[in-house]
Amino acid sequence: MSMLKITDLNVYYGSIHAVKGVSFEVEEGEIVTLIGANGAGKSTTLNTVAGLLRPRSGSIEFEGKSLVGVPAHKMVSRGIALCPEGRRIFQDMTVRENLEMGAFTRTEEESLEMRKRVYESFPRLKERRTQAGGTLSGGEQQMLAMGRALMSKPKLMMLDEPSMGLAPILVQEIFDIIKELNAQGTTILLVEQNASMALSIANRAYVLETGRVSMSGDANELLHDERVRKAYLGG
Repeated sequence: MSMLKITDLNVYYGSIHAVKGVSFEVEEGEIVTLIGANGAGKSTTLNTVAGLLRPRSGSIEFEGKSLVGVPAHKMVSRGIALCPEGRRIFQDMTVRENLEMGAFTRTEEESLEMRKRVYESFPRLKERRTQAGGTLSGGEQQMLAMGRALMSKPKLMMLDEPSMGLAPILVQEIFDIIKELNAQGTTILLVEQNASMALSIANRAYVLETGRVSMSGDANELLHDERVRKAYLGG
């Protein structure tokens, strides 16, 4: 049984049909990436899984149970965490306070344990734990957003455009951390504009074009596929 199974998902913004019959699966322990151009429906798909948008039709199952109609604030206790596009950290709160906000479904003991793990994964956050989130660099804010999502001890972590706006050296660092989190047991669903980086760390990938899945398969094979290279990798 797949950890996450999406079947024939249709999502609208008013009269605009943004996601058109999308189906895909994520197995436990995988990194699965959704790639495609701006407006392809990638973020809409993630936000629908996270309960922030309601699908018009289709099914979303997590560990065999339907997520359709489950409110967004209940997703965390189901084991799903979303690290949103644009980071959305609490600018005026300290790094530590931001992290604690991610652990609101956990006991104090679990929160302490997860904060220790986050500081091990992101040593820079430990150094800056008393600083306001808004004073951090873009890369550090991305680390904080990922750390906050991790605080809920998710089974599935969904990352929406983690490399957006970051310098190339920081992009590499963020992707190394994603690989490490996966190696530690967190299943990852990744939406990413930087297709070559996403495909280089993922197990499997789905290509979205104008709201539909146009290709899918082994990430390494898609990385070397002529059509993908021409459309998304500048090859």
